[in-house]
Amino acid sequence: MKRTQIELADGRELIYFDERDDAVRDQPDRRELPPPPHASQLRYDPLTDEWVAVAVHRQTRTFLPPADQCPLCPSRGDRLSEIPAPDYDVVVFENRFPSLSQRVAEEPAEITPFTPVRPGRGKCEVVCFTDDHNASFAALPPSRVRTVLDALADRTTALSELPGVEQIFPFENRGVEIGVTLHHPHGQIYAYPFVTPRTRTMLAAARRHFARTGGNLYADVLAAERAAGDRVVASNEHWTAYVPAAARWPFEVHVAPHRPVPDIPALDDAERDAFGPLYLDVLRRFDGLFDMPMPYIAAWHQAPVHVDRELGHLHLQLFSIRRAKDKLKYLAGSESGMGVFINDIAPERAAELLRAA
Repeated sequence: MKRTQIELADGRELIYFDERDDAVRDQPDRRELPPPPHASQLRYDPLTDEWVAVAVHRQTRTFLPPADQCPLCPSRGDRLSEIPAPDYDVVVFENRFPSLSQRVAEEPAEITPFTPVRPGRGKCEVVCFTDDHNASFAALPPSRVRTVLDALADRTTALSELPGVEQIFPFENRGVEIGVTLHHPHGQIYAYPFVTPRTRTMLAAARRHFARTGGNLYADVLAAERAAGDRVVASNEHWTAYVPAAARWPFEVHVAPHRPVPDIPALDDAERDAFGPLYLDVLRRFDGLFDMPMPYIAAWHQAPVHVDRELGHLHLQLFSIRRAKDKLKYLAGSESGMGVFINDIAPERAAELLRAA
């Protein structure tokens, strides 16, 4: 993989990850762009012990443009986009409308005595999987999945070194039902200045399990799922894809390496090569469930940068809000108000349907 870093017209960073060593990436960004926005504002919620980002500049971000105006397609002729080159394999660049950034402005110390405020220091990046606007992740060859995984490893390592960053979260949103604002196949990476609420909850459970048993909680759960087998969707020498026994979403699959590792950079070559074929198989099963493109979120769970790394176990959580061909799962009163999920499909049945898809 060849790595080439350039600077966009407004000073943002862009990195090409090429599968050919002879790729030339010297095209300049010919656009005239305003300076990037300052970092968002983080406000502390004392009632939940959580931080909320207020990023008002994101109201003006690009929203579902026509294909001939897609900012993630390559630049060709007079049609200029976020990527100056006329073609590419995988590209990562700093989001033009970030929720978190390193461009910090002065902020008040608090809104009230109970609501301190701090800058949304961190970083948000966009990951373009292919220059083909009409493709999907499921349509990529395994070799491209390996390039994407290597790019995520590169960015996880680099972003972890930024001052104040505590957690790196790569993810993909797919489908207008999920809320995507660009159709081009892409993902994102958030570098948070705190450990996220979901991860804190999982680490607290892992810490209690370790105190009782001396074991890694996720590794023990994975071993139990592999032994039971009835919720396993697919597996190979290095990875298993299974529906969690307490799945929250109608169709939810965890894709986990058999070896406990804290994050993507810790995967070895064999594990990285083995991930693509298995994950592509699972994605194609998702699309085959209702014989239509499945909306989904693919969320990489990595250990925090500085704390509790020994408690983590890297895994990808893939889930969809579609519960039937013509029905979506909405987060209504119990889920949104109380955080208590009610699943319409038994996890064992979901695994059975995915195996048959």
